Amino acid sequence: MRGLRRARGPLCEAGVCAQAAGPACGGAACLGLAHGVEPSYPAVMKWTLHPLDHAADLPRWRRPKALLVVMAAAMPIAFATWSALLNNFVVEVAGFDGADIGWLHTVREIPGLLAVGVIPLLLVMREQVLGIVCLGLLGVATALTAHFPTMGGILTLTLLSSIGFHYFETVNQSLQLQWLTKDEAPRVLGRLVAVGAAAALGAYGLLVLTWKAFDLDFATVYVIAGGTTAVIAAVALFAYPQFETPHPQHRRVVLRRRYWLYYALQFMSGARRQIFVVFAAFMMVERFGFEVHEVTALFLVNYVANMLFAPMMGRAVARFGERAALSFEYVGLTAVFLAYGGLYYFGWGVVLAAALYVLDHMFFALAFALKTYFQKIADPSDIAPTAAVAFTINHIAAVVLPATLGYLWLTSPGAVFALAAGMAAVSLALALLIPRHPAPGHETVFTGAALSPAE
Repeated sequence: MRGLRRARGPLCEAGVCAQAAGPACGGAACLGLAHGVEPSYPAVMKWTLHPLDHAADLPRWRRPKALLVVMAAAMPIAFATWSALLNNFVVEVAGFDGADIGWLHTVREIPGLLAVGVIPLLLVMREQVLGIVCLGLLGVATALTAHFPTMGGILTLTLLSSIGFHYFETVNQSLQLQWLTKDEAPRVLGRLVAVGAAAALGAYGLLVLTWKAFDLDFATVYVIAGGTTAVIAAVALFAYPQFETPHPQHRRVVLRRRYWLYYALQFMSGARRQIFVVFAAFMMVERFGFEVHEVTALFLVNYVANMLFAPMMGRAVARFGERAALSFEYVGLTAVFLAYGGLYYFGWGVVLAAALYVLDHMFFALAFALKTYFQKIADPSDIAPTAAVAFTINHIAAVVLPATLGYLWLTSPGAVFALAAGMAAVSLALALLIPRHPAPGHETVFTGAALSPAE
């Protein structure tokens, strides 16, 4: 309630009054938006609101950026642990082959394809609440993963954890772009990547140190990691006020022609990234025989690199722009995927494979430049629905490719990585269409800065 006491101006006008405001609002909960729009949330979902413009009145740990940091740290504890153990778990316990792992990741990406489902949920639940609830779902589903070591059990819990992960990421991206200014977004997003890397680093470090020392099993590690994320989500739900942005978000599907380049880059990103997520780590286990502690140590190196370099990447995006940053990423990814193929065609060794995996992960860390590109060209009220649409577009290929390429993997793993290199090259061609200073009406190099936005 501290946010209520310190809010400036008339409580009803600020849209932050509750019953504690007493006569100021006639003794009733008054939760109208700052623009006078009456929300349709059920009574159970009516939370104390605090205007974003007055967030500086709150203690630092209760401000929007602090909540973004908390969520950035909480998600990788469950998701990164799940990812680190997944390939060993499904191979050693469930006996998966390349086709099975392809199907698992196809199921995992279905909620991403259905990310537009966030939009109707926003009719009955505040965006901030929805994100935190989904974070909790990710934690609970991760905690239960190893308790059902069958194909059906693994796929079911993968689906539930994926709903939590993808819906959380959709909302989290939207909140980041709404709560951060355009000038500070690249630097703060870089720091948030570093925070997530540090959280994953802590989880991985503990896993490396304790897996053999304490003879841990998959079930114990999953319960600890997932339970930690779920507890943090519960704290975040009740410890922070609900922040009200000055631009109410559309609660319908939004598709605009002037966002076409953003949509295209999202589609290619989803297609390309799936090959890395699904098959790069699987290669380390299947071809080079990595054990749990070795795979985790490799992830450890990845997150140390991201923790150190992500803030630098944020500053680079702010200085050189999204076109330069994304072009650098896609040139690097093209080279890395070609080298992955060389591991099979030329028989290159495990040291190069591990180095490529680290480089691959670092290049992907630059993907937040795509977020800041959209922030610069977007109507502020389009951010939430477009985040959902973008996640769906990102996952169109992601649902089809893992299972399809899983069968190609059985006959020619090198061809899978050659295809990924081609996708990275197409992404590079698209990135070159981003103007140096994107803005509404100047979304691509084909549109002039003086033109009005086309619908």
